[in-house]
Amino acid sequence: MHRSELGDFQASRGTQSVMVRPFDEQPRMTPKMNGRRSRLIVALLAGVIAIAVAISVWLLIASGIPPRTVTLATGPEGSAYAQIGERYRAILARSGVDLRLYATAGSVENLAKLRDPRSGVSAGFAIAGLSGAKEASEVETLGTIFYDPLWLFERTSTNGFALTGLTGKRVSLGSEGSGTRALSYDLIALAGTDTRRTTLLDLPPAEAADRLLRGEVDLVALVDSWDSPLIRRLAAAPEISLVTFRRADALVALRPHLNKLVLPTGVGNLAANRPPNDVVLIAPKSSLIIRRDLHEAIQFLLLDAAAQIHSGPGIFHRTGTFPAAESIDFPLSDEAVRFHKSGRPFLQRYLPFWLAVLAERLLLLLVPLVGIVLPLIRVVPDAYRGMVERRIIALYGELKVLETELEASGAGASRGELIPRLDALERRADQLRVPLRFSQMLYTLKVHIRLVRDRLASRE
Repeated sequence: MHRSELGDFQASRGTQSVMVRPFDEQPRMTPKMNGRRSRLIVALLAGVIAIAVAISVWLLIASGIPPRTVTLATGPEGSAYAQIGERYRAILARSGVDLRLYATAGSVENLAKLRDPRSGVSAGFAIAGLSGAKEASEVETLGTIFYDPLWLFERTSTNGFALTGLTGKRVSLGSEGSGTRALSYDLIALAGTDTRRTTLLDLPPAEAADRLLRGEVDLVALVDSWDSPLIRRLAAAPEISLVTFRRADALVALRPHLNKLVLPTGVGNLAANRPPNDVVLIAPKSSLIIRRDLHEAIQFLLLDAAAQIHSGPGIFHRTGTFPAAESIDFPLSDEAVRFHKSGRPFLQRYLPFWLAVLAERLLLLLVPLVGIVLPLIRVVPDAYRGMVERRIIALYGELKVLETELEASGAGASRGELIPRLDALERRADQLRVPLRFSQMLYTLKVHIRLVRDRLASRE
């Protein structure tokens, strides 16, 4: 058989055709090499898919399932923090999350609990400007939620000594662990006030208010929201006066985390005109702070609750002022950044919370799989086609070897040596199983084997 007969053979079916290249252009590949390469391709593809599945499962496990119980550090009983915590708990309960409220002395203790992973506290409230807040790398914020003024209530007979005339007075500056004590002591140190002859009482807010009303205490400092019943009660009492901060601008300049506010005349009791004059206050902002490892779905629940609770107007702010994407002491969490830009996650807007979380986890699993498997869907058919073609080409290579030996051998030696090998090659071609689309190449191979056999017979 001439090369033009075997190398330029072309078979056609419909509009498709297969051109068999000349034998001297075909790679020399043994069946063992062909099988090894095929197994290598299959193993490579299986490995890539296994890695994609492993990465997806790892992402799913890493993101985790949200906890059904979360602990929120609030503040003393009767404080605004405690009341707001109840509202948060009611909102999260609608989504099947049990928000447990942990009563504390205030902001300082809340921060300490969040920094301690053994406390079990995952979220809490805290005022700006706390000592050590900058070093709390395990704590993030979801944003500021309201103004938390420093209120100085005094007996009317004391003539307004505020925090600069404490000598010989009985003063309550908040209990240990409270934001009131931290802020009051900071301002006292800033003003250079001597407290060695001052009776400093460690009283919880409710007890301090009661003793002030009874005349047993001369001055009470409280850091709390205007919505606190305790603040409203003292502001409306005729025997109690609110101290105004005459140097508020200087304090705000020296402590940028503070804000200057004005409590209007008569807002506490309009009929009794309490307070009788505008009162200048200084106020840090309160933030909703969390542990960095708090599940992102719970963060979105807390942010949604904050938007429902704090977005309305208040005595010191307009509608929409809070919650605000502010990071005064703590970095803003990534979820808070996304929430303040675009609101709740898409699925949580239209699906129940737990169903939305499940759908998000499934998407997290499927996205990397689709990103890897889709290209493989295009690569695998090509790889498989090449694998089948190489099987047929390997047989062509052996046929070419037989033909070469036939041309080089004498007529007497040809039949006895080549016929068994040609028979074995034909049997292997008959046993080769290929998809229907490759049948044309296989039948072409058999035709060429027959041509070599006929040529051998003619020489005999």
